[in-house]
Amino acid sequence: MRTERPPTTQLSAVRNLGILAHVDAGKTTVTERFLYLTGTTHKRGEVHDGTTVTDFDPQERDRGITIFAAAVTCAWDGHRVNLIDTPGHVDFADEVERSLRVLDGAIAVFDAVAGVEPQSESVWRQADRYGVPRIAFVNKLDRAGADLDTAVASIRERLHPAPLVVQLPIGTEDGFTGVVDLLRLRALVWTADGDGSMAEVPVPEGLLEEARRRRRLLEEAVAELHPVALEEFYAGSALSAETLSAALRDLTRTGDGLVVLCGSAYRNRGIEPLLDAVVAYLPSPSDVPPVRGTYEGAEQERAADPQLPFSALAFKVSAAGAGRLTYLRIYSGTIERGDTVWDPGARRTERIGRILRVQADRHERLERAVAGDIVAVAGLKSARAGSTLCAPDAPLVLEPPTVADPVVSVAVEALRSTDTDRLASALARLAEEDPSLVVRTDTETGQTVLSGMGELHLEVAVEKIRLATGVEVNVGRPRVSYRETVVRGVSGLVYRHVKQDGGSGQFAHVVLDVEPLDGPDLGFEFRSAVVGGRVPQEYVRSVEAGCRDALTEGPIGGFPVTGLRVTLTDGATHVKDSSEQAFRTAGRLGLREALRTCETALLEPVVEVTVTVPEDAVGAVLGDLAARRGRVTASTTRTTSATVTATVPLSELFGYATRLRSRTQGRGTFTARPTGYARVPGGVAAR
Repeated sequence: MRTERPPTTQLSAVRNLGILAHVDAGKTTVTERFLYLTGTTHKRGEVHDGTTVTDFDPQERDRGITIFAAAVTCAWDGHRVNLIDTPGHVDFADEVERSLRVLDGAIAVFDAVAGVEPQSESVWRQADRYGVPRIAFVNKLDRAGADLDTAVASIRERLHPAPLVVQLPIGTEDGFTGVVDLLRLRALVWTADGDGSMAEVPVPEGLLEEARRRRRLLEEAVAELHPVALEEFYAGSALSAETLSAALRDLTRTGDGLVVLCGSAYRNRGIEPLLDAVVAYLPSPSDVPPVRGTYEGAEQERAADPQLPFSALAFKVSAAGAGRLTYLRIYSGTIERGDTVWDPGARRTERIGRILRVQADRHERLERAVAGDIVAVAGLKSARAGSTLCAPDAPLVLEPPTVADPVVSVAVEALRSTDTDRLASALARLAEEDPSLVVRTDTETGQTVLSGMGELHLEVAVEKIRLATGVEVNVGRPRVSYRETVVRGVSGLVYRHVKQDGGSGQFAHVVLDVEPLDGPDLGFEFRSAVVGGRVPQEYVRSVEAGCRDALTEGPIGGFPVTGLRVTLTDGATHVKDSSEQAFRTAGRLGLREALRTCETALLEPVVEVTVTVPEDAVGAVLGDLAARRGRVTASTTRTTSATVTATVPLSELFGYATRLRSRTQGRGTFTARPTGYARVPGGVAAR
């Protein structure tokens, strides 16, 4: 194990990164090996033993999966690495979204047998959305059927990067003992006891020719993508290790290339080179472009400079044993304990109580934190996930992470009526910690309804309440969150809002066109075609706000409405009685009347299901999917198993895990990821 020098305080020596992957690809094991090799921990934590640092929540240890994004810090080669271990299950994709918003780089972990799996693809697209540079680690090369080239081919075909493989495995499956470093043509081998001890030796004679061939392919691929490397390649028909390394760093940071490494995290093989790659290729906070924000319509930039005004984004709130903690990514400036900061969203000042360096569920007190840091602070009352905090004399609002709409709901109530208030408080705290959980009261039944991203998401939330408060909760059957949309619109709908009840009256006259949006993307568009100033611009904005108010309840079943365009074509005002409130009311009531006139349809959430089963169970699985209104889109067969991919309405998947286990004698597995909404067939909608 390498003796580590302590990290410097320079911004260029900081790496803020996350580990992304499909569930069970080995993210948490990679994190545990990082902590062990860097001396942060002195014992290797194992997921199956429930001894990991980052999966510290009782539910995570019981279920053997990551549920909550956990932050840890370690030092490597004079650099400080702030690492966030993210969930891999699709139900917790919102945790990944919030983490990616504040990261400068990421490691994408892939299973050497399965290659790119459904959730691998989802988190890859999330990282694309935020422009996060990545390197790849093909894990589990010690498993039967593992193959680096096949895994890399699936990365190229499904994710479309330019893979730049910098290592060649030594041995296969149980015989995997090390890798050949193609940049320096050296072999790195690890001891069989898994303690991480690595030795550098000459490349084995039987692999030398193959290593040279792959080094040549790497040089050619890099020269095609990098102009400086291309010049050197043409001049000498080869690239030096230094030029190759510099080009790989540039290509990683621009996203034009994907450095691919390999190993077995469980056996502690390949982790040191992966840490070296993090330091060598992923950017520091000073390497990424300045963060952009706005305030009162003016756009501003803040570079990662401790001397600039303070700005930070809250990406996680946790009611931990240490009290209410708000996790911050500091983009510029410096904060110290006791400082006052401004929350422009809540329009209030907050005082920084304590500043903490986070080690999962343990914390180290700090006196100050600077640009580039990821820390937790105590003492904030109003900040939520997505809130901006800034210097009071230099206000700024940063773009918050996207929050997905919930797709599954359950009714919840306290088993004992005396616990009703405690349950309400616990639900409010949950929604504060996790913005993808929504709590509302059903106006018709009076029930409290909890909505989230899936059955597991809601199950975890309810269990968290039980563990934290001791409140026993009755939970209703899961129900999907439907949407309504416009199939055939209406033109020229006239709505006049006139109210006279003493004092100033209300008058607003609007003419609306409603039409369905083209294409598969749902949403809402509003535009004005009013000419001659018949409706002033400030009233146009009020009409749009009123229309958005009307989208909360559709005419079919009171579900949210999406997939439509509203055009304000005409209107009229009154010199005394017109106001922004009057036009907002006219927009809301006018659109509701228009929707009752339009032809509308019900939409249901649809997921892509990937089922892996023994070959002899394929027929039963296909029949079951067809009975669930599934549409098979792909099917592949391997030596002893088959993988079926299908799109299935989410409402048909409740209880599917139990059904699949019974049909396959416990040998079948499946994953699901949301793909959007689809129109509910008439016969089903009428049920």
